[in-house]
Amino acid sequence: MGIHTRAVLQAFLVTFLWSTSWVLIKIGLTDLPALTFAGLRYTLAFLCLLPFAARAESRAALRGLSARQWLGLIALGLLYYSVTQGTQFVGLAYLPAVTVSLLLTLTALVVPLFGIVLLSERPTILQWGGVALFVVGAAIYFFPIALPAREMFGFVVVLIGVLANSLSAILGRQINHRWNLPPLIVTVVSMGIGASALLIAGWQIESLPPLTLTHWAIIVWLAIVNTAFAFTLWNHTLRTLSAMESSIINNTMLVQIALLAWLFLGEALNARQIAGMILASAGAVIVQIRLTRQ
Repeated sequence: MGIHTRAVLQAFLVTFLWSTSWVLIKIGLTDLPALTFAGLRYTLAFLCLLPFAARAESRAALRGLSARQWLGLIALGLLYYSVTQGTQFVGLAYLPAVTVSLLLTLTALVVPLFGIVLLSERPTILQWGGVALFVVGAAIYFFPIALPAREMFGFVVVLIGVLANSLSAILGRQINHRWNLPPLIVTVVSMGIGASALLIAGWQIESLPPLTLTHWAIIVWLAIVNTAFAFTLWNHTLRTLSAMESSIINNTMLVQIALLAWLFLGEALNARQIAGMILASAGAVIVQIRLTRQ
């Protein structure tokens, strides 16, 4: 098996693990409060990665961080982990997994729009076509739009998460491309800060029930396998795969989540919703084409 083929298979394994997270989160949310659940997952994942940051070269990189870099990593942690992941967990408590997944795919559209303002990046005509295709697909999926009050709250929460995720993508690109920091340091510092904020918010706002063995099994699996291991393996595949290949593989999560939600959560989709989901996913891939050529 060639290096490229192995990287493709590893990338698909990561997206599958990430897709199973949605099923496990939905199961866990039947008993666990959303923010505390998210905080426990990412705090444990942070603790798993922390020993790697204790190596001499990592400690040297930490000591060399400037005040501006610390502020950037704090902002990234709060945006990507506290807000994005927190709203994702809350959204999953109110909405079907496939709906949340489709809404979060909006990030692929919002990032280029933010790029116009923040990075002076101009989308191509093809990218605008991808935006239009996504909007058509989303409209087909949600038509007719008639959400009860409970689901509308979840809808709004997830849209807040989309904005936070988009801003964190812009900030993360700035940090990784311009500051020349080790990826491990960026991940460990931002995750530690964001997870701590999530956990504190959960303890202040929510009431945590006694954790059963099943609860701990879900939290530990999500933290160690679907977060610490999966993120590490994904970063490893990025050394071999092109950005476009990674983007396409990552966008298969929408279909994977739909299948898993149908099999394990009973979230069935009709033909119209399936068609809309496929169009939206294709549009999200097209939007990212120019970005992968940079």
